[in-house]
Amino acid sequence: MFVALRDLRHARGRFALISTVVLLVAVLVTFLSSLTAGLARASVSALTDLPADRLAFGMAAPGDKPDLTSSRVTQDQWQAWSRVPGVGDAQPLGIATTRATSQGDHGTTVAVTAFGVEAGSDLAPGGGPADGQVVVTRRAADALSVAAGGALAVDGAELTVTRVVADDAQLSHTPVVWVSLADWQQVGARGGGEAPLATVVALTTTGRADEASADGAIGTTTVTTSAARSAVSSFTAENLSLTTMQAFLVAISALVVGAFFTVWTISRQGDVAVLKALGASTGYLLRDALGQAALILVGAVAVGAGLAAAAGSALAAVLPMVVSPATTLAPAALLVVLGLVGAAAAVARITRTDPHAALAAR
Repeated sequence: MFVALRDLRHARGRFALISTVVLLVAVLVTFLSSLTAGLARASVSALTDLPADRLAFGMAAPGDKPDLTSSRVTQDQWQAWSRVPGVGDAQPLGIATTRATSQGDHGTTVAVTAFGVEAGSDLAPGGGPADGQVVVTRRAADALSVAAGGALAVDGAELTVTRVVADDAQLSHTPVVWVSLADWQQVGARGGGEAPLATVVALTTTGRADEASADGAIGTTTVTTSAARSAVSSFTAENLSLTTMQAFLVAISALVVGAFFTVWTISRQGDVAVLKALGASTGYLLRDALGQAALILVGAVAVGAGLAAAAGSALAAVLPMVVSPATTLAPAALLVVLGLVGAAAAVARITRTDPHAALAAR
């Protein structure tokens, strides 16, 4: 590392410039990673946090992809799933985006997602509410300025708030409220006695249930709760857009680092020739150059990731941010690895340096 450290000391301006560029890219990638995870959670956390491992969708055609807006299941389908071997629990779950209005002189109306569950069901925190009751999240309660015992109109249906829970469940960036299945059928299904029972059947499996055969017999499409995220229309496009941005930023970082070290290697060709003429091995020179790149990358990325994590934590109250090792350390490590790949491709020309020709050219 003798040559690498000497270069860092004597060309501080140039190395400070590339370090600043890498630092800014690290801030952008890490901050965007936290924002992507936060937006994903705000879009589908109500599904992924359900105390169930499968969701059975009732689609119009067997080949249709699961979709929450068009899925409908009947009581016969729900009861059929409860009899399938390997299924420990099968519960109907109604899902509908609607609006809730708090009562009083200054009533507030906000968009919410109503989850219809059976009374006492564990699909709602603390158990499903009875008819005429509603359980709301803290986010929804704050937005509506309601508390336990208050009145709430969910799409015109007058309900009493029984509990305000700390659960931060959201779907399509709207807070979740839990109502009884009968109330949901009036609010979300719009059909009284002729309405489908619910949107999906939430399944808890206890063994190897033959899902394919059950789907064929019952007329449903079953996926895991994780895979059910794609059934939320906004999730796929939103997540793909942000992930693509991250990929471009990481690729740009590798290209910038590679371009910098390509120019730097060309400018130090004479030094490399002298070292080779003095007996320095190619491996030594490569280790020296890559060690130099590693120092710059690790230092700049560490500072950038730290700044992004601090900013994400500070803005978590106003932005949907998730600051965790997966959203900070993982993208930071990826930046370092790809940056080293770019640097290795750039300094590979050291192996082709002919000391006699290089010194003669000088």
